[in-house]
Order: sequence, then structure tokens, then C-alpha cells
Amino acid sequence: MYMLLWGLGASALVAGVGYRKGSLSESGFVGALLVGTLVMGFGGPLWFCMLLTFFISGSALSHYKRERKGEVEANFAKTGRRDFGQALANGGLGSLLAVLSRTLLSPGAAFAMFLGVMATVSADTWATEIGVLSKQKPRSVLTWQEVPPGTSGGVSLLGTGAAALGALLVGLVAQIGLMFSGAPGLPGDKILLAALVGGLAGCFTDSLLGASCQLIFRCSTCGAETEKREHCGRETEYLRGCRWLNNDMVNLLASGVGGLVAFIYLA
Repeated sequence: MYMLLWGLGASALVAGVGYRKGSLSESGFVGALLVGTLVMGFGGPLWFCMLLTFFISGSALSHYKRERKGEVEANFAKTGRRDFGQALANGGLGSLLAVLSRTLLSPGAAFAMFLGVMATVSADTWATEIGVLSKQKPRSVLTWQEVPPGTSGGVSLLGTGAAALGALLVGLVAQIGLMFSGAPGLPGDKILLAALVGGLAGCFTDSLLGASCQLIFRCSTCGAETEKREHCGRETEYLRGCRWLNNDMVNLLASGVGGLVAFIYLA
């Protein structure tokens, strides 16, 4: 019980700062509070530090060269200010794994999957926030043809490199933490590579789903493809994709793939 209270207090502090800095909306504050409390309460300090690494680095990058990202972000369903849906899409599966680590899953298996989940959401955030700054146009992960910056399923060398760094950062925090706490049944020398492999696999899955199945609209005013239901002050038209597979669902599914890949790698 006391760990849940610690988690509530720590999450309230971090989420409060995030809200004041504009990284979280009101609903995002609630989502971050819920996710952080469960991760700290059931997973422990190391799990919380990995979650915190993703949140702080992602929030910082969302403000980096914000003025250059404005036009591209206009087509994103969600921007750097995370709401409740984003909080659950990025941290909901991690929260569930934290709870399961005390019930149905072994601590080692749950931690391995949590590592992959956090590496994926970190990699995806880094790829998005840094990749849109690339001077070269991204290419579709399906056709390899050039696409406008910000297009779902578009990849670039800069974005891929950023994704690798984002995944490795989470892995580094996990590696250092395990030197002091340990995790049953996990090969400590493979943690960094597991984070890299899981994070990139999840990030690639995100791009693949974004290019093939994600819900995409078209603006009837400017003709832009967008993830938003409104653009240029008007309601957008359905263009393609599964109607239930919005950006949050893509992130959730991709993080699950990343968690599974990291688990298999460490098995």
C-alpha cells in the first residue's frame, strides 16, 4: 500500500510539472497520475524511472524547435500536449504489466515486456519529434516513395536514428537500475540490446500500421491527408484505414509488439 502512496505522490509531482509546462492537458494529467501510480505502486522505483525517462525526454523533445514543427503538427491527431488517450496509449500497457508482475506473470517476464514497451514508446516519440526536422523527405515504409513530412508511415534516416537513441536511453536506465536491484531470470548483459531490438521493432510496427491500416482523413479545403477529424476549421472526410484504428490504438498495438519482441529476445 505504501508504494501506491509513494507512486501517487511522485506521479502528482511529475504530472503537475508537466501540466504547468504545457506537456499535459487536464485529462492528460489524470492519465499520467493513474499510469504513474500503478507503475510505481506495483512495479517499483526502477519501473517508474524508466517511465519517467520516456516522459521527460519526450516532453523536452516536443518543445525542441517547436516553431519548425508547427506546419507538420497541424496534421497530427495529437501534438506534444498529451491527453488522457495518449497517456493510456503510451503507458496503459506498462501499467497493466506492473500489476501483472504481482499476480499472473513472473517479475522477470513482466519486466522484460515492460522494457520493450517503454523502449517502443520512447523510440516512437523520439522518431516523431526529431524525424520531422529532417531536411530529406521521409519515405513510405510500404512503397518507399517520398511522402510529405508528418505522413503516417513515413520514415527517415534521422528519425530512425533518433528512435534507436530513444530506445537505448530507456535500456540504459534499466541496465543501471538492474546493477543495484537485479531482476530474476534476466541476462543483464542483454538489456541494452533488448531495449534496442524491442524499441525498433515496435517503432517499425507503428510505421507499418500507420501506412497501411491507420484511420486517415482528407481535408476538403486544402487537400492534406491528416489524422484529425477537423482541419482548416472544417470537418475532414474519411480517406482510408480501419475506423477504430486511430493514432492512440496504433501506439498501443506497437508497444505491445515491442514488449513481446524484448521478452522473446531475453527469454
